[in-house]
Amino acid sequence: MPTSPSTTAKNTTAFAARAAISFGAALFAMLVGIYFMDADPRIKGFMALGTLYLTTSSFTLAKVVRDMQEDSMVVHRLDAARLDKALAQHDPFKSA
Repeated sequence: MPTSPSTTAKNTTAFAARAAISFGAALFAMLVGIYFMDADPRIKGFMALGTLYLTTSSFTLAKVVRDMQEDSMVVHRLDAARLDKALAQHDPFKSA
């Protein structure tokens, strides 16, 4: 049974590298800014923990969004497979 080509777009290695480098630079700049901030150590600690919490929450949100998108894609692929099967079995010249 021939399979149809995937219609999902794939990210390139360059895009993934750019995203990782951008993330690393932003996190590094934030932590360096907190380190050199003229403030009480308790305030610096609070800012650093807030930054790390925001970072981990962002990863979790991205994973949830990706998982929801993948779940909906599976449903769409199953629907498309059912439609392809029905169309393959349908004979327009067959009398009712």
